[in-house]
Order: sequence, then C-alpha cells, then structure tokens
Amino acid sequence: MQVEPLRLAPGADLRHAIEQLLRDQAVQAAFVLQGIGSLSVAQLRFAGSPRPSALLGDLEILTLAGSVGPDGAHLHMSVADAEGRVSGGHVAPGCIVRTTAELLLAVLPDHAFRREHDAATGYPELVIRAHREGA
Repeated sequence: MQVEPLRLAPGADLRHAIEQLLRDQAVQAAFVLQGIGSLSVAQLRFAGSPRPSALLGDLEILTLAGSVGPDGAHLHMSVADAEGRVSGGHVAPGCIVRTTAELLLAVLPDHAFRREHDAATGYPELVIRAHREGA
C-alpha cells in the first residue's frame, strides 16, 4: 500500500479531482481513507434516493471515505452547515471546494477494482482482484 496525501484548491470538483488523479497515475485500486476541508456546494445522494440533493453555503467536510477504481469512485461524506446541522450520503459530481480539501489516499498497487452488476443488490458492486505488475 502506498499512502498519498492530496490537497485540492478552491473551485475543484472533489469527486472529479480524485478520479482524475488516479486516472492520470493509472491506478487500478485505491481507497480514500479520510478527508476534511470545506465546500460551497455538496451534491449528496441520500439513502434510497435516485438523485443527489444540492446543499449550498459554507459547509465543513467532517468525513470522507470510499473506494476508487477505473470505473469511478464510490464515496460517502458527511458535512456540517453553518448551524452545525450534519448531512451525509453518497458523493456525486459537483461537490465544489470552498477553501481547501485535504485527503489521504491509499493506493493498492497489487489490486484492481471493478464495478460489476450484482443480481442480489441490483447495483454495480465492487469486485476486487489481486494482480501483480507485469504478470
């Protein structure tokens, strides 16, 4: 496992930036271990909802974690608004960094992640495969 710290600047799309970084480095499997920072917009899909909801204003990222592979990211996040109300859910594109986002990524060079349809859940679920470079 390789640990990679990452800082995103104001205006960055959180999910897009994570996915792009790993695409640029040809990473096949990684986890976002934690993230903190602030957002001006959070696009979160709440449990059971088919579409994300936009939260606007000064938002603090309390937690951020998930898996990332070539098929994209599966991230969960909780944020607090200016009154301290906390919301959480699946991270959708369009979460815009307000001042900073500080992340810790774990890259797994001996693994490959894919998302494949799971008949039991009806969703594309994580499939983990071990592999070695050059094998």
